[in-house]
Amino acid sequence: MQTMKAFLLGAALALGVASGAAAQSQAALPSFADLVEKHGPAVVNIRTEARPQRTQVPGLSEDDPMYDFFRRFMPPDQRNPHGRGDRGERGGRGPLQPFGLGSGFVISADGYIVTNAHVIDNAEEIYVRFTDKREMKAKVIGVDKRSDVALVKVDAKNLPFVALGDSNALRVGEWVVAIGSPFGFANSVTAGILSAKSRDLPADSTSADAVPFLQTDVAVNPGNSGGPLFNLKGEVVGINSQIFSRTGSYAGISFAIPIDYAAHVIEQLKATGKVTRGRIGVSITNVSRDLALSLGLAKTDGAAVGAVEEGSPAAKAGLEAGDVILKMDGRVIESSADLSRSVRAVQPGQRIALNVWRAGKTRDIVVTVGEFKEDDGTGPGRAKKEAAKPGKLGLAVTEVNAEQRKALKVQGGVAVEAVDGPALAAGIQPGDVILRVNNTDIKDVKGFNEAVGKLDAKKPVALLVRDENGTRFAVVRPAE
Repeated sequence: MQTMKAFLLGAALALGVASGAAAQSQAALPSFADLVEKHGPAVVNIRTEARPQRTQVPGLSEDDPMYDFFRRFMPPDQRNPHGRGDRGERGGRGPLQPFGLGSGFVISADGYIVTNAHVIDNAEEIYVRFTDKREMKAKVIGVDKRSDVALVKVDAKNLPFVALGDSNALRVGEWVVAIGSPFGFANSVTAGILSAKSRDLPADSTSADAVPFLQTDVAVNPGNSGGPLFNLKGEVVGINSQIFSRTGSYAGISFAIPIDYAAHVIEQLKATGKVTRGRIGVSITNVSRDLALSLGLAKTDGAAVGAVEEGSPAAKAGLEAGDVILKMDGRVIESSADLSRSVRAVQPGQRIALNVWRAGKTRDIVVTVGEFKEDDGTGPGRAKKEAAKPGKLGLAVTEVNAEQRKALKVQGGVAVEAVDGPALAAGIQPGDVILRVNNTDIKDVKGFNEAVGKLDAKKPVALLVRDENGTRFAVVRPAE
């Protein structure tokens, strides 16, 4: 009997503990109802209208009297080849048609609204719909395609609006909430956690900027674009912008523009209608593990300078190809994208202090930032040359001739005559000029052979290579 009582008492205690744990677990789960009730009215549905392209009749101009006659007999899909909702060129003579759907959020009581640039891209009319069923026509204040941020305004007063939070203070694993209009279903609420920070996504075009995206598992679908991502305080910490999907619908991963990044863009759009960015005139790459090991760097932080544009702010300040930029204004540079967006955020004319690794030592260089322009870019692809016989690193080199010195604007180095094996795998081609082996500058073939002779066969080698496209690092593992 005593044994049975003890068993029942133990079971009761265990049940109590389990019930208490379940109650604590249930109590730990947040409710988003108050947040949505308070801040949902500041989230809007955005719909756009545009005229479809006018049908083109082969062989006839629009001024030809037979144009409309033949146009009526064209197949429907050729009359409007871009179809409903296409983002092609506008300007046709037909009536306005539904063009796109998205979301946005009010940031001030006088009607300023933030959304994505791609939501209103090429729209001729923009309409904003509130939770109280009011619909207002909006005008564009500014659009910045590089960041995918846009600012529009409606003529109204005393509107509900949201507060902007601090996305830098977010911690991975925190709860976040999205409100938007997926597939046109206005004021839909979804929630999840912050999965990662500072995601660098592949740029879709040269017009894309290095946005440090927030990654979440919040369900976001077409129509959510431009809507707010909230923290549990009810502050906007991001702008829902993209999803990772093979179908076009939510697949478990979504991305938002951090509000700290977007705030700088919004301020400039509100003040001037455009965004001014800084530049210093360098091409940069990430520091790989092999490159860090080759150059004697303890970490893979930083941005390796592949080329310095002639006459650029970087060139005037003394930056050189082969430098690795470790810090900017005392802050560690984590990657090439980190340096890019940091410089872009600086207004032209301001000075920045760069801490640079060069030839095994650090040095400080002050650069006066220039203005970034959309036509900045790289030159044409380089011509390939046939390979000849290889050498120790998979390279056969010769002295740089006068024509190469003039064309590539180099004073020293050695010209690659033949390439194979590890050097070929690293992307080196005949005609390239090698300027440096690890931290040793190369003046001629003798210096190159001496530097290569001192290499540790078990360690990767960082070669600073120049061609008609510029200067870059190539990491080669010596053949054993």
